[in-house]
Amino acid sequence: MAMKVVIASSEVTPFAKTGGLADVTGTLSHVLKNMGCQVMVFLPYYREVWQKGISTEKLDVDVTVPIDRRILTVGIYRSVTPGGVSVYLLKRDEYYDRTCLYATPEGDYFDNLERFTLFSRAVVEALMALKAIPDIIHCNDWQTGLIPAYIQSLYAPHFKKTATVFTIHNIAYQGLFPATLFDITGLPAEMYNMEGIEFWGKINLLKAGIVYSDVVTTVSETYSKEIQTPEYGYGLEGVLRKRKDRLFGVLNGVDYSQWNPQTDRYIKANYSEKDLSGKAICKKDLLKEYHLDVNPSIPLIGIISRFAEQKGFDILSSSMEELMKLELAMVVLGTGERRYQTLFEELARRYPDKLSVKIAFDEALAHKLEAGCDFLLMPSRYEPCGLNQIYSLRYGTIPIVRATGGLDDTIRDYSEKNGNGFKFREYSPQALVEKVKEAISVYKNKKKWRTLQKRAMREDFSWHQSARKYLSIYRLAVGLKRGELSSAELHKN
Repeated sequence: MAMKVVIASSEVTPFAKTGGLADVTGTLSHVLKNMGCQVMVFLPYYREVWQKGISTEKLDVDVTVPIDRRILTVGIYRSVTPGGVSVYLLKRDEYYDRTCLYATPEGDYFDNLERFTLFSRAVVEALMALKAIPDIIHCNDWQTGLIPAYIQSLYAPHFKKTATVFTIHNIAYQGLFPATLFDITGLPAEMYNMEGIEFWGKINLLKAGIVYSDVVTTVSETYSKEIQTPEYGYGLEGVLRKRKDRLFGVLNGVDYSQWNPQTDRYIKANYSEKDLSGKAICKKDLLKEYHLDVNPSIPLIGIISRFAEQKGFDILSSSMEELMKLELAMVVLGTGERRYQTLFEELARRYPDKLSVKIAFDEALAHKLEAGCDFLLMPSRYEPCGLNQIYSLRYGTIPIVRATGGLDDTIRDYSEKNGNGFKFREYSPQALVEKVKEAISVYKNKKKWRTLQKRAMREDFSWHQSARKYLSIYRLAVGLKRGELSSAELHKN
Protein backbone atom coordinates (compact mmCIF):
# COMPACT_ATOMS: atom_id res chain seq x y z
CA MET A 1 0.00 0.00 0.00
CA ALA A 2 1.31 3.47 -0.90
CA MET A 3 2.67 5.50 2.00
CA LYS A 4 0.53 8.55 2.80
CA VAL A 5 2.80 11.55 3.33
CA VAL A 6 1.88 15.08 4.37
CA ILE A 7 4.50 17.81 3.96
CA ALA A 8 3.86 20.95 6.02
CA SER A 9 6.01 23.95 5.22
CA SER A 10 5.84 27.73 5.51
CA GLU A 11 7.04 28.05 1.91
CA VAL A 12 6.86 25.80 -1.14
CA THR A 13 7.79 26.42 -4.78
CA PRO A 14 6.18 27.63 -6.95
CA PHE A 15 3.65 29.12 -4.51
CA ALA A 16 5.80 31.16 -2.12
CA LYS A 17 9.54 31.36 -1.61
CA THR A 18 12.23 33.20 0.31
CA GLY A 19 14.97 30.59 0.00
CA GLY A 20 16.03 26.98 -0.24
CA LEU A 21 13.28 25.66 2.05
CA ALA A 22 10.72 26.30 -0.70
CA ASP A 23 12.83 24.51 -3.31
CA VAL A 24 13.34 21.51 -1.03
CA THR A 25 9.71 21.02 -0.06
CA GLY A 26 8.41 21.74 -3.55
CA THR A 27 10.72 19.28 -5.27
CA LEU A 28 10.68 16.56 -2.61
CA SER A 29 6.88 16.34 -2.82
CA HIS A 30 7.04 15.62 -6.55
CA VAL A 31 9.82 13.06 -6.29
CA LEU A 32 7.99 11.22 -3.50
CA LYS A 33 4.83 11.14 -5.62
CA ASN A 34 6.79 9.72 -8.54
CA MET A 35 8.13 7.05 -6.18
CA GLY A 36 4.57 5.92 -5.42
CA CYS A 37 3.67 7.89 -2.28
CA GLN A 38 0.34 9.62 -1.81
CA VAL A 39 1.44 13.20 -1.10
CA MET A 40 -0.39 16.22 0.29
CA VAL A 41 1.34 19.56 0.86
CA PHE A 42 0.16 22.31 3.25
CA LEU A 43 1.25 25.95 3.39
CA PRO A 44 -0.33 29.33 4.23
CA TYR A 45 -2.27 31.15 1.51
CA TYR A 46 0.04 34.15 1.19
CA ARG A 47 -0.50 37.25 -0.91
CA GLU A 48 2.33 36.01 -3.14
CA VAL A 49 0.19 33.07 -4.25
CA TRP A 50 -2.60 35.10 -5.79
CA GLN A 51 -0.18 37.73 -7.08
CA LYS A 52 1.44 34.98 -9.15
CA GLY A 53 -1.94 34.08 -10.59
CA ILE A 54 -1.77 30.49 -9.35
CA SER A 55 -5.11 28.75 -9.77
CA THR A 56 -6.81 27.56 -6.57
CA GLU A 57 -10.26 26.22 -5.70
CA LYS A 58 -12.09 26.84 -2.45
CA LEU A 59 -13.11 23.62 -0.73
CA ASP A 60 -16.53 23.34 0.89
CA VAL A 61 -15.00 22.63 4.28
CA ASP A 62 -13.46 25.22 6.63
CA VAL A 63 -11.75 24.59 9.95
CA THR A 64 -11.90 26.51 13.20
CA VAL A 65 -8.86 27.11 15.37
CA PRO A 66 -8.72 28.64 18.87
CA ILE A 67 -6.10 31.39 19.06
CA ASP A 68 -5.64 33.61 22.11
CA ARG A 69 -9.23 33.29 23.41
CA ARG A 70 -10.65 33.68 19.89
CA ILE A 71 -12.06 31.09 17.54
CA LEU A 72 -10.81 31.76 14.02
CA THR A 73 -12.15 30.25 10.82
CA VAL A 74 -9.55 29.14 8.28
CA GLY A 75 -10.47 28.51 4.65
CA ILE A 76 -8.99 25.56 2.78
CA TYR A 77 -8.04 26.04 -0.86
CA ARG A 78 -6.61 23.40 -3.15
CA SER A 79 -4.26 23.63 -6.07
CA VAL A 80 -2.63 20.92 -8.16
CA THR A 81 0.90 21.35 -9.44
CA PRO A 82 1.82 20.46 -13.03
CA GLY A 83 3.40 17.32 -11.56
CA GLY A 84 0.08 16.30 -10.01
CA VAL A 85 0.77 17.02 -6.33
CA SER A 86 -2.20 18.29 -4.31
CA VAL A 87 -1.34 21.46 -2.41
CA TYR A 88 -3.66 22.78 0.31
CA LEU A 89 -3.46 26.47 1.14
CA LEU A 90 -4.80 27.66 4.48
CA LYS A 91 -6.34 31.11 4.18
CA ARG A 92 -6.70 33.73 6.88
CA ASP A 93 -5.94 37.10 5.30
CA GLU A 94 -5.26 39.07 8.48
CA TYR A 95 -2.23 36.81 9.02
CA TYR A 96 -1.01 35.88 5.54
CA ASP A 97 -2.09 38.61 3.12
CA ARG A 98 1.15 40.56 3.59
CA THR A 99 4.04 41.83 1.49
CA CYS A 100 6.59 39.43 3.03
CA LEU A 101 6.35 35.94 4.48
CA TYR A 102 8.03 36.37 7.87
CA ALA A 103 9.56 39.80 8.22
CA THR A 104 10.38 43.11 6.60
CA PRO A 105 13.95 44.52 6.47
CA GLU A 106 13.09 46.25 9.75
CA GLY A 107 12.44 42.99 11.57
CA ASP A 108 10.08 40.07 12.21
CA TYR A 109 6.32 40.49 12.20
CA PHE A 110 5.14 41.08 15.77
CA ASP A 111 2.48 38.35 15.58
CA ASN A 112 4.53 35.49 14.12
CA LEU A 113 3.65 33.24 17.04
CA GLU A 114 -0.05 33.65 16.28
CA ARG A 115 0.52 33.29 12.53
CA PHE A 116 2.34 29.98 12.72
CA THR A 117 0.42 28.59 15.67
CA LEU A 118 -2.68 29.10 13.52
CA PHE A 119 -1.01 27.44 10.53
CA SER A 120 0.28 24.45 12.52
CA ARG A 121 -2.98 23.74 14.27
CA ALA A 122 -5.00 24.37 11.10
CA VAL A 123 -2.93 21.71 9.29
CA VAL A 124 -3.94 19.14 11.92
CA GLU A 125 -7.59 20.27 11.89
CA ALA A 126 -7.66 20.21 8.09
CA LEU A 127 -6.40 16.62 7.98
CA MET A 128 -9.24 15.60 10.29
CA ALA A 129 -11.83 17.60 8.33
CA LEU A 130 -10.64 16.07 5.05
CA LYS A 131 -10.57 12.58 6.61
CA ALA A 132 -6.98 12.25 5.44
CA ILE A 133 -5.03 10.69 8.31
CA PRO A 134 -1.51 10.08 6.94
CA ASP A 135 1.28 7.70 7.83
CA ILE A 136 3.76 10.59 8.05
CA ILE A 137 3.58 14.32 8.67
CA HIS A 138 6.89 15.83 7.55
CA CYS A 139 7.35 19.19 9.28
CA ASN A 140 9.93 21.81 8.34
CA ASP A 141 11.61 24.40 10.56
CA TRP A 142 10.19 26.35 13.49
CA GLN A 143 7.09 27.53 11.65
CA THR A 144 5.74 23.95 11.84
CA GLY A 145 7.42 22.94 15.10
CA LEU A 146 4.13 22.87 17.01
CA ILE A 147 2.62 20.16 14.79
CA PRO A 148 4.53 17.28 16.47
CA ALA A 149 3.56 18.74 19.86
CA TYR A 150 -0.12 18.79 18.88
CA ILE A 151 0.07 15.23 17.54
CA GLN A 152 1.58 14.10 20.86
CA SER A 153 -1.01 15.90 23.01
CA LEU A 154 -4.30 17.51 21.99
CA TYR A 155 -4.79 15.39 18.88
CA ALA A 156 -3.12 12.16 19.98
CA PRO A 157 -6.34 10.07 19.92
CA HIS A 158 -6.89 10.94 16.25
CA PHE A 159 -3.33 10.24 15.06
CA LYS A 160 -2.37 7.06 16.91
CA LYS A 161 -0.56 5.60 13.90
CA THR A 162 0.73 8.85 12.37
CA ALA A 163 4.46 9.50 12.80
CA THR A 164 6.11 12.89 12.58
CA VAL A 165 9.46 13.75 11.01
CA PHE A 166 10.89 17.18 11.74
CA THR A 167 13.57 18.71 9.50
CA ILE A 168 15.90 21.45 10.72
CA HIS A 169 16.86 23.58 7.73
CA ASN A 170 18.63 26.23 9.81
CA ILE A 171 18.99 25.90 13.57
CA ALA A 172 19.75 29.60 14.05
CA TYR A 173 16.10 30.44 13.36
CA GLN A 174 14.20 28.94 16.28
CA GLY A 175 10.90 30.77 16.69
CA LEU A 176 11.57 32.27 20.13
CA PHE A 177 8.72 34.06 21.90
CA PRO A 178 7.97 35.33 25.43
CA ALA A 179 6.72 32.72 27.87
CA THR A 180 3.76 34.99 28.67
CA LEU A 181 2.38 34.10 25.22
CA PHE A 182 2.36 30.34 25.82
CA ASP A 183 -1.45 30.26 26.09
CA ILE A 184 -1.66 31.21 22.40
CA THR A 185 -0.41 27.73 21.50
CA GLY A 186 -3.27 26.04 23.33
CA LEU A 187 -0.89 23.29 24.44
CA PRO A 188 -1.24 21.69 27.89
CA ALA A 189 0.55 23.75 30.56
CA GLU A 190 2.76 20.81 31.51
CA MET A 191 4.47 20.95 28.10
CA TYR A 192 6.11 24.23 29.13
CA ASN A 193 9.13 22.77 30.91
CA MET A 194 12.86 22.22 30.35
CA GLU A 195 12.24 18.89 28.63
CA GLY A 196 9.53 20.40 26.45
CA ILE A 197 8.90 23.73 24.75
CA GLU A 198 10.64 25.95 27.34
CA PHE A 199 14.04 27.45 26.46
CA TRP A 200 15.75 29.85 28.88
CA GLY A 201 12.43 31.29 30.01
CA LYS A 202 10.98 31.53 26.50
CA ILE A 203 8.88 29.47 24.12
CA ASN A 204 11.00 27.75 21.45
CA LEU A 205 9.05 26.33 18.51
CA LEU A 206 12.07 24.68 16.90
CA LYS A 207 12.76 22.87 20.17
CA ALA A 208 9.13 21.71 20.19
CA GLY A 209 9.68 20.09 16.79
CA ILE A 210 12.90 18.43 17.94
CA VAL A 211 11.52 17.13 21.23
CA TYR A 212 8.08 15.92 20.14
CA SER A 213 8.75 14.46 16.67
CA ASP A 214 9.43 10.76 16.18
CA VAL A 215 12.52 11.39 14.02
CA VAL A 216 14.61 14.52 13.45
CA THR A 217 16.52 15.20 10.25
CA THR A 218 18.70 17.99 8.98
CA VAL A 219 19.96 18.86 5.55
CA SER A 220 23.49 17.46 5.40
CA GLU A 221 25.59 14.86 7.18
CA THR A 222 28.17 17.39 8.36
CA TYR A 223 25.52 19.78 9.68
CA SER A 224 23.88 16.95 11.68
CA LYS A 225 27.18 16.60 13.56
CA GLU A 226 27.91 20.35 13.77
CA ILE A 227 24.60 21.20 15.46
CA GLN A 228 25.46 18.88 18.34
CA THR A 229 28.35 21.22 19.28
CA PRO A 230 28.26 24.56 21.15
CA GLU A 231 29.72 26.38 18.13
CA TYR A 232 26.81 25.52 15.83
CA GLY A 233 24.01 24.31 18.11
CA TYR A 234 22.69 27.76 19.13
CA GLY A 235 21.88 26.48 22.60
CA LEU A 236 20.08 23.34 21.42
CA GLU A 237 23.16 21.12 21.16
CA GLY A 238 22.32 19.34 24.40
CA VAL A 239 18.75 18.64 23.28
CA LEU A 240 20.05 17.24 19.99
CA ARG A 241 22.66 15.07 21.67
CA LYS A 242 19.87 13.55 23.76
CA ARG A 243 18.06 12.68 20.56
CA LYS A 244 21.09 11.73 18.47
CA ASP A 245 19.75 8.18 18.08
CA ARG A 246 16.83 9.73 16.16
CA LEU A 247 18.82 12.38 14.27
CA PHE A 248 19.74 11.89 10.59
CA GLY A 249 21.51 14.06 8.04
CA VAL A 250 20.08 13.94 4.52
CA LEU A 251 21.73 16.13 1.92
CA ASN A 252 19.24 18.18 -0.08
CA GLY A 253 18.94 17.36 -3.74
CA VAL A 254 18.30 19.80 -6.57
CA ASP A 255 15.73 19.89 -9.32
CA TYR A 256 17.66 19.64 -12.57
CA SER A 257 14.48 20.20 -14.57
CA GLN A 258 14.60 23.77 -13.24
CA TRP A 259 18.36 24.25 -12.87
CA ASN A 260 19.98 23.05 -16.08
CA PRO A 261 21.85 25.30 -18.56
CA GLN A 262 20.75 23.08 -21.44
CA THR A 263 17.07 23.89 -20.90
CA ASP A 264 16.97 26.98 -18.64
CA ARG A 265 14.37 29.37 -20.05
CA TYR A 266 15.68 32.36 -18.10
CA ILE A 267 19.15 32.56 -19.63
CA LYS A 268 20.28 34.24 -22.84
CA ALA A 269 21.80 31.13 -24.42
CA ASN A 270 21.63 27.47 -23.48
CA TYR A 271 24.80 25.42 -23.24
CA SER A 272 26.17 22.10 -22.03
CA GLU A 273 29.35 20.39 -20.90
CA LYS A 274 30.03 19.44 -24.54
CA ASP A 275 29.44 22.95 -25.88
CA LEU A 276 30.16 25.79 -23.45
CA SER A 277 29.99 28.58 -26.04
CA GLY A 278 26.63 29.77 -24.74
CA LYS A 279 28.13 30.57 -21.34
CA ALA A 280 30.12 33.47 -22.78
CA ILE A 281 26.88 34.88 -24.21
CA CYS A 282 25.25 34.55 -20.78
CA LYS A 283 28.17 36.40 -19.19
CA LYS A 284 27.86 39.34 -21.58
CA ASP A 285 24.11 39.44 -20.97
CA LEU A 286 24.64 39.45 -17.20
CA LEU A 287 27.18 42.27 -17.36
CA LYS A 288 24.69 44.27 -19.40
CA GLU A 289 21.92 43.51 -16.87
CA TYR A 290 24.13 44.86 -14.08
CA HIS A 291 25.41 47.83 -16.13
CA LEU A 292 29.01 46.74 -15.64
CA ASP A 293 31.31 47.91 -18.42
CA VAL A 294 34.18 45.48 -17.95
CA ASN A 295 36.17 43.23 -20.23
CA PRO A 296 34.27 39.92 -20.44
CA SER A 297 37.56 38.03 -20.25
CA ILE A 298 38.20 38.96 -16.61
CA PRO A 299 36.74 36.63 -13.94
CA LEU A 300 33.24 37.48 -12.75
CA ILE A 301 32.28 36.48 -9.20
CA GLY A 302 28.63 36.22 -8.23
CA ILE A 303 26.88 36.26 -4.85
CA ILE A 304 23.27 35.10 -4.49
CA SER A 305 22.35 35.30 -0.85
CA ARG A 306 20.10 36.26 1.97
CA PHE A 307 21.79 39.23 3.64
CA ALA A 308 22.46 37.82 7.09
CA GLU A 309 25.42 37.34 9.40
CA GLN A 310 25.31 33.60 8.73
CA LYS A 311 26.35 34.16 5.13
CA GLY A 312 29.80 35.50 5.99
CA PHE A 313 29.20 39.15 5.19
CA ASP A 314 31.39 40.27 8.07
CA ILE A 315 34.55 38.69 6.63
CA LEU A 316 33.42 39.56 3.11
CA SER A 317 33.07 43.26 3.96
CA SER A 318 36.53 43.20 5.54
CA SER A 319 37.88 41.56 2.38
CA MET A 320 36.36 43.91 -0.17
CA GLU A 321 39.20 46.41 -0.30
CA GLU A 322 41.70 43.64 -1.10
CA LEU A 323 39.32 41.90 -3.51
CA MET A 324 38.71 45.10 -5.45
CA LYS A 325 42.47 45.38 -6.08
CA LEU A 326 42.38 42.09 -7.99
CA GLU A 327 41.58 41.67 -11.64
CA LEU A 328 37.94 40.68 -11.21
CA ALA A 329 34.37 41.97 -11.23
CA MET A 330 31.54 41.12 -8.85
CA VAL A 331 27.74 41.04 -9.03
CA VAL A 332 25.48 40.59 -6.00
CA LEU A 333 21.81 39.62 -5.71
CA GLY A 334 19.88 39.39 -2.46
CA THR A 335 17.74 40.88 0.27
CA GLY A 336 17.80 40.74 4.03
CA GLU A 337 19.08 42.73 6.96
CA ARG A 338 19.11 46.46 6.35
CA ARG A 339 22.70 46.91 7.55
CA TYR A 340 24.03 44.54 4.90
CA GLN A 341 21.87 46.00 2.18
CA THR A 342 23.30 49.42 3.04
CA LEU A 343 26.83 48.01 3.16
CA PHE A 344 26.65 46.58 -0.35
CA GLU A 345 25.01 49.70 -1.77
CA GLU A 346 27.87 51.78 -0.33
CA LEU A 347 30.47 49.36 -1.71
CA ALA A 348 28.88 49.54 -5.15
CA ARG A 349 29.15 53.33 -5.05
CA ARG A 350 32.82 53.08 -4.05
CA TYR A 351 33.68 50.59 -6.77
CA PRO A 352 31.25 51.31 -9.64
CA ASP A 353 33.57 49.85 -12.28
CA LYS A 354 33.98 46.50 -10.54
CA LEU A 355 30.94 45.87 -8.35
CA SER A 356 27.20 46.03 -9.00
CA VAL A 357 24.41 45.14 -6.58
CA LYS A 358 20.71 44.43 -6.93
CA ILE A 359 18.69 44.42 -3.70
CA ALA A 360 15.92 42.05 -4.72
CA PHE A 361 14.61 38.53 -4.67
CA ASP A 362 14.48 37.70 -8.37
CA GLU A 363 14.21 34.09 -9.50
CA ALA A 364 14.96 34.85 -13.16
CA LEU A 365 18.00 36.93 -12.29
CA ALA A 366 19.30 34.18 -10.00
CA HIS A 367 19.34 31.86 -13.00
CA LYS A 368 21.18 34.50 -15.04
CA LEU A 369 23.84 34.78 -12.33
CA GLU A 370 24.33 31.03 -12.18
CA ALA A 371 24.84 30.94 -15.94
CA GLY A 372 26.76 34.19 -16.47
CA CYS A 373 29.29 34.16 -13.63
CA ASP A 374 32.60 32.35 -13.60
CA PHE A 375 32.58 31.85 -9.82
CA LEU A 376 29.99 31.77 -7.06
CA LEU A 377 31.21 32.98 -3.66
CA MET A 378 29.71 31.51 -0.46
CA PRO A 379 31.93 32.43 2.53
CA SER A 380 29.35 31.30 5.08
CA ARG A 381 29.96 31.25 8.80
CA TYR A 382 27.78 28.14 8.70
CA GLU A 383 25.63 26.60 5.97
CA PRO A 384 23.25 23.72 6.79
CA CYS A 385 23.18 22.54 3.19
CA GLY A 386 23.27 25.29 0.60
CA LEU A 387 21.76 24.88 -2.85
CA ASN A 388 23.37 27.61 -4.90
CA GLN A 389 26.78 25.92 -4.84
CA ILE A 390 25.12 22.77 -6.24
CA TYR A 391 23.27 24.73 -8.93
CA SER A 392 26.56 26.42 -9.83
CA LEU A 393 28.33 23.15 -10.46
CA ARG A 394 25.81 22.20 -13.15
CA TYR A 395 26.26 25.63 -14.80
CA GLY A 396 30.06 25.41 -14.87
CA THR A 397 30.20 28.30 -12.41
CA ILE A 398 32.85 27.26 -9.92
CA PRO A 399 32.01 27.61 -6.21
CA ILE A 400 34.39 29.32 -3.78
CA VAL A 401 33.13 28.28 -0.35
CA ARG A 402 34.01 28.01 3.28
CA ALA A 403 34.24 24.41 4.48
CA THR A 404 31.16 24.13 6.69
CA GLY A 405 27.95 22.08 6.67
CA GLY A 406 26.65 21.17 3.24
CA LEU A 407 29.31 23.29 1.54
CA ASP A 408 31.92 20.95 2.96
CA ASP A 409 29.89 17.90 1.92
CA THR A 410 29.38 18.96 -1.70
CA ILE A 411 32.56 20.86 -2.68
CA ARG A 412 36.01 19.29 -3.01
CA ASP A 413 38.90 21.72 -3.13
CA TYR A 414 40.80 22.04 -6.41
CA SER A 415 43.93 20.73 -4.67
CA GLU A 416 42.17 17.41 -3.93
CA LYS A 417 41.66 14.52 -6.32
CA ASN A 418 38.73 15.33 -8.61
CA GLY A 419 38.32 18.76 -7.02
CA ASN A 420 35.19 20.57 -8.19
CA GLY A 421 35.69 24.00 -6.58
CA PHE A 422 37.68 26.03 -4.09
CA LYS A 423 37.30 25.64 -0.34
CA PHE A 424 38.85 27.43 2.66
CA ARG A 425 38.48 26.45 6.32
CA GLU A 426 39.60 29.34 8.49
CA TYR A 427 36.80 31.88 8.95
CA SER A 428 38.81 35.00 8.19
CA PRO A 429 39.13 37.73 5.53
CA GLN A 430 42.68 36.57 4.81
CA ALA A 431 41.64 32.99 4.07
CA LEU A 432 38.85 34.22 1.81
CA VAL A 433 41.13 36.52 -0.20
CA GLU A 434 43.84 33.88 -0.59
CA LYS A 435 41.34 31.34 -1.92
CA VAL A 436 39.94 33.87 -4.42
CA LYS A 437 43.49 34.54 -5.63
CA GLU A 438 44.07 30.81 -6.07
CA ALA A 439 40.83 30.47 -8.01
CA ILE A 440 41.76 33.34 -10.33
CA SER A 441 45.15 31.76 -11.04
CA VAL A 442 43.41 28.58 -12.21
CA TYR A 443 40.94 30.64 -14.27
CA LYS A 444 43.85 32.19 -16.16
CA ASN A 445 45.05 28.75 -17.26
CA LYS A 446 42.39 28.04 -19.87
CA LYS A 447 43.15 24.32 -20.15
CA LYS A 448 42.93 23.75 -16.39
CA TRP A 449 39.87 25.98 -16.21
CA ARG A 450 37.96 24.12 -18.90
CA THR A 451 38.80 20.77 -17.30
CA LEU A 452 37.52 22.05 -13.94
CA GLN A 453 34.30 23.39 -15.45
CA LYS A 454 33.50 20.11 -17.20
CA ARG A 455 34.23 18.09 -14.07
CA ALA A 456 31.90 20.33 -12.07
CA MET A 457 29.13 20.02 -14.66
CA ARG A 458 29.22 16.21 -14.42
CA GLU A 459 28.38 16.23 -10.70
CA ASP A 460 24.98 14.72 -9.88
CA PHE A 461 23.03 15.87 -6.82
CA SER A 462 19.57 14.95 -8.11
CA TRP A 463 16.74 14.44 -5.62
CA HIS A 464 16.16 10.73 -6.20
CA GLN A 465 18.91 9.54 -3.86
CA SER A 466 17.87 12.00 -1.14
CA ALA A 467 14.20 11.11 -1.53
CA ARG A 468 14.98 7.41 -1.11
CA LYS A 469 16.72 8.26 2.17
CA TYR A 470 13.67 10.21 3.32
CA LEU A 471 11.40 7.33 2.39
CA SER A 472 13.59 5.00 4.45
CA ILE A 473 13.45 7.43 7.39
CA TYR A 474 9.66 7.67 7.07
CA ARG A 475 9.44 3.90 7.40
CA LEU A 476 11.66 3.99 10.48
CA ALA A 477 9.52 6.73 12.03
CA VAL A 478 6.34 4.75 11.41
CA GLY A 479 7.98 1.69 12.96
CA LEU A 480 8.86 3.71 16.06
CA LYS A 481 5.39 5.22 16.34
CA ARG A 482 3.66 1.88 16.04
CA GLY A 483 6.02 0.09 18.44
CA GLU A 484 7.49 -2.12 15.73
CA LEU A 485 11.00 -0.65 16.14
CA SER A 486 13.11 0.62 19.02
CA SER A 487 15.39 3.67 19.05
CA ALA A 488 18.40 1.38 19.39
CA GLU A 489 17.52 -0.27 16.07
CA LEU A 490 17.16 2.99 14.11
CA HIS A 491 20.68 3.43 12.79
CA LYS A 492 21.07 -0.31 12.16
CA ASN A 493 18.40 -0.17 9.45
